[in-house]
Parts: sequence; structure tokens; C-alpha cells
Amino acid sequence: MSNWPINMDQKPEVTGFFDPDTNTISYCVRDPDSNACALYDSVLDFDFASGRTSKKSADALIAHVRAEGLSVDWIIETHVHADHLSAAPYLQEELGGKLGIGGRVIEVQDIFGKIFNAGTEFQRDGSQFDALFEEGDSYKIGGLDAFVLATPGHTPACMAHVIGDAVIVGDTLFMPDGGSARADFPGGDARQLYQSIHKVLSLPETMRMFICHDYGPGGRDIAWETTIGEQRASNIHVKDGVDEEAYVEMRTTRDAQLSMPKLIIPSVQVNMRAGEMPKPDDNGKRYLKVPVDEL
Repeated sequence: MSNWPINMDQKPEVTGFFDPDTNTISYCVRDPDSNACALYDSVLDFDFASGRTSKKSADALIAHVRAEGLSVDWIIETHVHADHLSAAPYLQEELGGKLGIGGRVIEVQDIFGKIFNAGTEFQRDGSQFDALFEEGDSYKIGGLDAFVLATPGHTPACMAHVIGDAVIVGDTLFMPDGGSARADFPGGDARQLYQSIHKVLSLPETMRMFICHDYGPGGRDIAWETTIGEQRASNIHVKDGVDEEAYVEMRTTRDAQLSMPKLIIPSVQVNMRAGEMPKPDDNGKRYLKVPVDEL
């Protein structure tokens, strides 16, 4: 941790936007000393039964940015999501900013490019994104200093983003009573996930943590902000004292009982393309594939 450029004196303004259809929280992270901001894990609304998209969730982010007079420096995906479609291209068209994701997205593109038989026209080199982050890379949000931690395990390309006294952890961790992410998707690994979680939990205990999904366990109100210390004290899967072997056994057993996310098939096809739909067929229409007996 001593080599990480942590600056707890910087206190970004973090605004969460909850999408009830996918239980996703998107974020606007603002530099309090300027109008600069970054957007994380946006949602494009998608009805799988009809194949129709809408921009309600993304429009809420756009309305906030415009109402506050903000300038978007970055649009960031913490990973290739399997439970919602990204609205990154729409946000970039409306607001500008550079699109970033973890550099191991090329592994995800390779894995799922094969599963969906995406063809040679689908580039598996991450070129759909403006920036591919590696462990320790840094970037600026106005005057805020941000850096990234590689957190593979849920997916190979997962990354946590540390901005001042806040960390955006994606799907690596949920709220303390929600535990941690699954690790059984292609390219996932429970042991890697445990190690990634403990990398995050070695950050300062008072650091604010913002999570990507919440399901209100036990009927409690939806929440998305906690701290490193609260996670270490009470996370039901990885609080202090839970060792790696116990975690791997729990995670593997639990994952075997979970069904696939209802939007994994459209989500991954779109998100591995940085939020773009597949190219149109010769009739000018776009189609998503459903691989049979693959997931």
C-alpha cells in the first residue's frame, strides 16, 4: 500500500444513480474545486423480451451533469458487465470524455468473442476504448488524482478506482450484508477474487467505498456507500478472519447454486464492444445472438 498514491485529503463529491431494473448504481464523481467529473458504470435500459432499448437511466446522468454545469473528463467501466448494458457511447456523444476500462478486457473479448462467434470483424484488442488501464495507472479528474487497482476474479478485467478518499469497487464487493461478487463466469476465479478483495481491503479503513450493485438483503433500503473499515469488520463473506480456503469453498459452493443473470447474453455482447451494438446485418438491422448450451 505504501507505493499507492493515496491522498485522503482529496474528497470528491460522489453522486449515485440507482437503476431498479438491474439493481445497478452508476456514479458521477466530481472534483469539488472545479466543474470536472467522471462517470462510472452507466446503464442502457434494455427489455430482453422485446429487444427494445431506452435511455432513461443514462438521461438521469446527463441531466445531472448539465444541471450542475459539469465537464466530463472520463466515462469509465469497472469491468465488462454481465447484468446490464453500458450507455457509454451515448454518454460520450452527448457529453464528451474519454472511455476507459481495464487492459485485460482483451481476454474478455477473446473468451466471449468465441462464445458468441463474433467473427473477424470484431477486434479483440481493446481498440473500442480510448484508454486501457493497468495496475497502478493514474489519471486526473480536474484536480483530483485517481489511480486504478487490478481486481480480477469476478472477471479478468475488473478494476477498482481510487479517487482521493473514495474507491469505486465495481462488482468486487457488495455492501457488508451482501458479501462479494460471484466468480463463476468464463474467466472468473474465486481464489483471484479473494486476493483482489484483500488488496482493496488494505486501503485506509476510513476510505469511502462505493459499490456497483445492491439488492437490499433482508428488505433493507437500497444502499451503496460503506467504508473499508466497515467491510473488514462485518462483510459476511470476507470480514477479517476469513481465510482464503474458507472463502474459495464458500464462493464455489454458492456460485454453483446461482442462475445466470437475466441480461448476461445481451450485456456481454454489447459491453465487450464498449457499449456498441453488433454491426447491422445485410438488411440494415442489428441482432444479438443466443448461444445454446454455452453459459
